[in-house]
Amino acid sequence: MRDYKLVVLGAGGVGKSCLTVQFVQGVYLDTYDPTIEDSYRKTIEIDNKVFDLEILDTAAVAQFTAMRELYIKSGMGFLLVYSVTDRQSLEELLDLREQVLRIKDVSRVPMVLVGNKADLGDERVVSVEEGIEVSSKWGKVPFYETSALLRSNVDEVFVDLVRQIMRNELEAVNNNPKGTKGRAVTPAAATNVKRGGATPVHQVKAPTSKSRPNAQHRAHQRQQSKAAANGSTGKDQSSKKKQKDKCVIS
Repeated sequence: MRDYKLVVLGAGGVGKSCLTVQFVQGVYLDTYDPTIEDSYRKTIEIDNKVFDLEILDTAAVAQFTAMRELYIKSGMGFLLVYSVTDRQSLEELLDLREQVLRIKDVSRVPMVLVGNKADLGDERVVSVEEGIEVSSKWGKVPFYETSALLRSNVDEVFVDLVRQIMRNELEAVNNNPKGTKGRAVTPAAATNVKRGGATPVHQVKAPTSKSRPNAQHRAHQRQQSKAAANGSTGKDQSSKKKQKDKCVIS
């Protein structure tokens, strides 16, 4: 089982808690306190692998900025959530994304752009096309519109994020196979390493059958020379017995 830490970011009132609780518990929150940060756990199977997810639902209040930075440092993947009924919430994500990239300081961060409250069509002020445009500007970050109330695309956004983290891990193994020494490598990871031109770390080359007779022959010659020098047939027989005991199991 793998442990992944996910962080849900966004302005107040966009439905971060509703999305998280709907995913973890399968229920919809009618009321919640946007100033409360909470952590949830969920075990889930994705692509025949089991994951223990820790999901941090962050508060969108200025005084929690310092804590948010700590959460970003420890987070492995991020849901950036806005409400399709609030344009300002989308604009706030621009700064949040920059903060994530600055703190993580890596070329690619697992991230999903989420336009929540898609069920409120009459109140919509941010179009689907605008969400797609932001996604493209961010380097084709996966984009979904969700409804926590209708449970639309709720599972999908979290599953997509987990798969991104998985891909990052496999690429890390592929790019630096020696760095995997001492760690368990899944068959899929080993396959990817092999495609990259390196030997999978879990494989060890055994001696070839052709090399063993040559080694035994040389050892036999050394034993005969030693026996001749000592003039002792008993020593020669003893040496042969020791040589016979040294079997190579392939």
